[in-house]
Amino acid sequence: MIFCILASIYDIRDNIVPNRLCYVLALFGLLSNLVLSLITSNVKFILASFISMFITYAITYLLWKLKMWGGGDVRLFTAIATVIPTGLNIDFLNIFPQLSIYPFSFSVVVNSILVSFPFLLIFVGHLIIKNDVFKNHPFYLITLLNIENLRKIIHSTLNRTIPIKDLKEGNIVNDYYFDDKYIIELIKDVDGNLEVFESKSGEGKYYFKSISAGGITEKDMYLIKIMSTQGFIGKYISIKISYPFTPAIFAGLMIAVFYGDIIMLFTKNLVLVV
Repeated sequence: MIFCILASIYDIRDNIVPNRLCYVLALFGLLSNLVLSLITSNVKFILASFISMFITYAITYLLWKLKMWGGGDVRLFTAIATVIPTGLNIDFLNIFPQLSIYPFSFSVVVNSILVSFPFLLIFVGHLIIKNDVFKNHPFYLITLLNIENLRKIIHSTLNRTIPIKDLKEGNIVNDYYFDDKYIIELIKDVDGNLEVFESKSGEGKYYFKSISAGGITEKDMYLIKIMSTQGFIGKYISIKISYPFTPAIFAGLMIAVFYGDIIMLFTKNLVLVV
């Protein structure tokens, strides 16, 4: 829980979860479960830790490849799975959570996704107020239920233009239009999280953008800054304001430890009602 609190602070403040934090947490999980196995002369603790780690990593890595979330979230889920491979039943704390048939870490994943919606609404609401969206466009408030206006509100709230010199690893780059074919070769050579597409608009023949929720890699960042310095591209770029998912992971972990799997709780209550 302490590690998740630290990860949440980093994610909210710097928009990135440090790799070192997740690696230290995973190492702590392996060592603590190894100690439990040695004390009890039972290999199940360290074995369950390894199995939970690999299964969780495989599933969350697939979700990362499907561009559903960032690499920092994958590492944090994997580390949590390593520390707590199975559900907790603690007599002296009177904790008997509702456990599911799948690994405990999946309960954390499911809980995190379900509780992320209130966090997302608060996050978007905060940005709308901070950016004075309704002050600059008062008619949006009058026609709030208009789909086109909602799209404009979301676009203006969740995107911003920054100087390329301030670009950071993990930023999600929006469409950047250009004509120079040499840029295509430069991006292909880096083989990062940028991809080039042919443009169908009149802004340029091609455009590049981030291809995953994990944003650009360190190599991508340096490439964009070098291209800007050498005049291949301009000095400003549009990025998405990414939603910090780590606080939802922390909330999902707390719920899983003390109450259990949200879906299982819902199913249990539904059965009781019927």
